[in-house]
Amino acid sequence: MATLLLLLALSLVPVQAQTSAPPATLAELQQRLTEHVTNPRFGAGSLGVKIVSLDTGKTLFEHDAGKLFSPASNSKLYTMALALDKLGGDYRIKTSLYAAAKPDRRGVLKGDLIIYGRGDPTINARLNAGDIYRALEPLVAALTNAGVKRISGDLVGDDSFIHGPPYGSGWAWDDLENYYGAEISALTINDNTLQLSVKPGASNGAPARITLAPATTYLAISNRVLTVAGGGRPQINVHRPLEANVLYVTGRMPIEENEFKDDVTMHNPTGLFVAFFKEALARHGVKVSGKTRTWNWLDRQVKARDMSKLVELGFVESPPMRDLVREVQKPSQNLYTDLVLAHIGALEQFREGHWFQTTEDVGIRELRAFVAKAGVKPGDVQFEEGSGLSRNNLTTPNATIALLQYMSRHAEADAYLNALPIAGVDGTLRNRMKNTPAAGNVRAKTGTLRWANSLSGHVKTAAGERLIFSVMLNRYVAPDTEHSGRAEIDQIAVMLAGFAGRSE
Repeated sequence: MATLLLLLALSLVPVQAQTSAPPATLAELQQRLTEHVTNPRFGAGSLGVKIVSLDTGKTLFEHDAGKLFSPASNSKLYTMALALDKLGGDYRIKTSLYAAAKPDRRGVLKGDLIIYGRGDPTINARLNAGDIYRALEPLVAALTNAGVKRISGDLVGDDSFIHGPPYGSGWAWDDLENYYGAEISALTINDNTLQLSVKPGASNGAPARITLAPATTYLAISNRVLTVAGGGRPQINVHRPLEANVLYVTGRMPIEENEFKDDVTMHNPTGLFVAFFKEALARHGVKVSGKTRTWNWLDRQVKARDMSKLVELGFVESPPMRDLVREVQKPSQNLYTDLVLAHIGALEQFREGHWFQTTEDVGIRELRAFVAKAGVKPGDVQFEEGSGLSRNNLTTPNATIALLQYMSRHAEADAYLNALPIAGVDGTLRNRMKNTPAAGNVRAKTGTLRWANSLSGHVKTAAGERLIFSVMLNRYVAPDTEHSGRAEIDQIAVMLAGFAGRSE
């Protein structure tokens, strides 16, 4: 009876207090990990763990490592590994300017100017000191360097490089209003988002003041937010109907508040691209006589356009792939990931000369071939899109460890490792595991959905041994904030960082 009471008392003590001293031996580490993963609070959920030494190849610990889990954004580990393996770290994504002919001696381009995108995600204000027109400067320069001073026809945004709907397979419809569910477009601008700003009106009862940045009329605003007196926080709701470019903003904005901000998406971001590009051209004195319009993969099927008959007037290129991988992994950027997967799929479609599958389907086919080459067991990776926003993506800790092992020996191993968030320092781990042995040490990809948390990557123990780990927790209902899904998996990473023993 006394033993039972002691065990009950220990189970009520916070896990951090029970494991304050780092494990000193492998046996002690394994015991603590076993106690953690078998805790009754995980009974209704699923928890998978695998830990392997990169130095010895030995498996230190595993628990349900062969079960399939929703990895959430751990999916990005796979897609970015595919990109580095298939394309290489120096690869750049090209955006081209096409026309039927070169400009005449006066600089007049007779006919349309076509901006042909291939999925470069980096033309945005965020990477250009907050200035969208600065982001477009290289594309404007490419055109003016070709001698163009006026365009007699239309400005056409062509995103037909990507075949298929602008959403990833398995995405939930209510994700599409949020920045992490922005539409996929071969001509991407400003991460296909705009920043909404809501400020109080001049007096109680007055409409709030709402603006978008970068400023544009491409997305219309229906302002239904009232300014209210008294304290409290802003209560702002934003709704954009699917395949529409009207933003309904409702709620209450306290007059004492300074500002409410949120990132919003739009339909057909290619249209926003050409709108901003037309303005960028005008600022450089290049007049467009015609209108702006867009062209997608469905238009191409109805009326084929032979690109080989067009003249490439100029082009711009993205940063190298190793930089794109960092831009994906550190902040866990969904759009960039799915654009890279689509780019790989489209390259294969052009090489094979068939269009009966979506670009995404072909990209997933290439991903399956890659993970097999990496030594992943058949059936251990079941993806339908690249970023992990789909709740239908499935993988195992075994597969993720095999991937990390393969990439640790890869020619692009440094680029792959350096792209990962660092605990307590940057990316999605900047506020996690601070003031622990994991801070500045653990490099790992996070993953978060409503009922999925994951963390997979690298850690160096207190003894200097290099470990890789994969932790996946699904359908877990936290009993309190201290035992959130993130806290549960972070505790394992901290334990590994403090481990003073060795696997040998």
